[in-house]
Amino acid sequence: MPKEKVPTIAGIVRIYKEKINEIVSVVNDPNHPLRKDKKDGKKRAIGGVVRSLKGALLEHITEKIVKIAWHNLTEDTSRLRISSGKEAIPIKKSYIRRIKDQQIRKRIQANEKKYAYDLCIDKHVYVDNVLVMGIECKAYTENAMLKRVLVDFHFLQLIHKNITCCLFQLESQLGGDYSKLPKTVFGSFSTHSIMSYFENVELHIFTLLEGERNINKPIHKFFKPLEYGNVERAVKLLEHHLRKFV
Repeated sequence: MPKEKVPTIAGIVRIYKEKINEIVSVVNDPNHPLRKDKKDGKKRAIGGVVRSLKGALLEHITEKIVKIAWHNLTEDTSRLRISSGKEAIPIKKSYIRRIKDQQIRKRIQANEKKYAYDLCIDKHVYVDNVLVMGIECKAYTENAMLKRVLVDFHFLQLIHKNITCCLFQLESQLGGDYSKLPKTVFGSFSTHSIMSYFENVELHIFTLLEGERNINKPIHKFFKPLEYGNVERAVKLLEHHLRKFV
């Protein structure tokens, strides 16, 4: 079996530029194939198309960053696996016992295995088939969205206690210095306050594009460059967390 080609940082920067140009072409061409639904051929809402393309772009970039980080630590790529699967979060027995309506309680008890929530984190990173890291990918994040990210990681850590939790975002709307990309990120008052209520989740937030997100200047209309050094820093961050599994 041939070895998988390892991506490069320069390649990631190039992919970013190409994909942003693709998004621009979709926006500017009302007859672009991606603006039509594959099932019925009806026109898709352009906002949804753009969000989908940006999300796919960041997931693609994130996966390549993980692979570079792992390859920098070891050339044994067979030990690494990245997926976007679902994790079943089972119903808590203590919740069932608290249900006062006996009919409802008995119905749930009789079908307990069916009661689960399918949790999906954008990127599940496995080493030797053990989940070691979860990465959420956002085109941008603001604090209302951050709450959902933290809840998802809280659930995931109930069944995988020692995983590393990361949020990769193209742009930030969290305030503070998340969008300034300093060597040490101090964060923002509101974001730290929210995170303080999720004691089991240590969330590592990394922003790829400098400058706070401006809703009037989306990156497909006002291009923001993806700097080589920012990708390199993301690689170093993941190297730090993956090193112990080599």
